[in-house]
Parts: sequence; C-alpha cells; structure tokens
Amino acid sequence: MLKIQRSANGRVLFTLSGRIEEEDVKELRQLLASETKGQQLVLDLRNVTLVNEVAVKFLATCEADGIQLENCPAYIREWIERVKGRTKRRRPR
Repeated sequence: MLKIQRSANGRVLFTLSGRIEEEDVKELRQLLASETKGQQLVLDLRNVTLVNEVAVKFLATCEADGIQLENCPAYIREWIERVKGRTKRRRPR
C-alpha cells in the first residue's frame, strides 16, 4: 500500500510511504500531471519500502523529466541507474 502526502512551499513535494506498485504508478502520473506547469516537483522516497520494475521505470522517467527524487534509498537509486543504462544502449545512434 502506498501513502501519498502533498505539500507546497515554493515547490510541490509528494512524500511517499510504503510500496510503489504498478497500480500506484497510474495514480502518481495523474497527480503529477494535475500540477501547474513550471512548478518544481519533488518526490520524497525516504519511507518507500518496496518497488517493482514498473515503479523504477516510472521513477527514472520522472527524473528524466526534471522531477527531483529526494532521499532515494540506495537500492532504488542503483536500480534506476541500471534502467537508465539499458535505455541508453537501446537508443539507435
């Protein structure tokens, strides 16, 4: 189960707690898309306990789109970097 808390103070911060699974990614996409264009968006992952591959790909895409990932656990960071590496190698030159 994923808990999402939103706060804003010059930037929009979503504090995530629990597991991020495939069904949660859809909700997160909708939440992020509903924010005003041009605002700094931040996902605080300090209390995320488990992710799956869909969630990691989503987080990698968020980062590529300029969304900041704060307090990202080391295992999630490492997985994101591996996903980014695979994506770069697949792109045609």
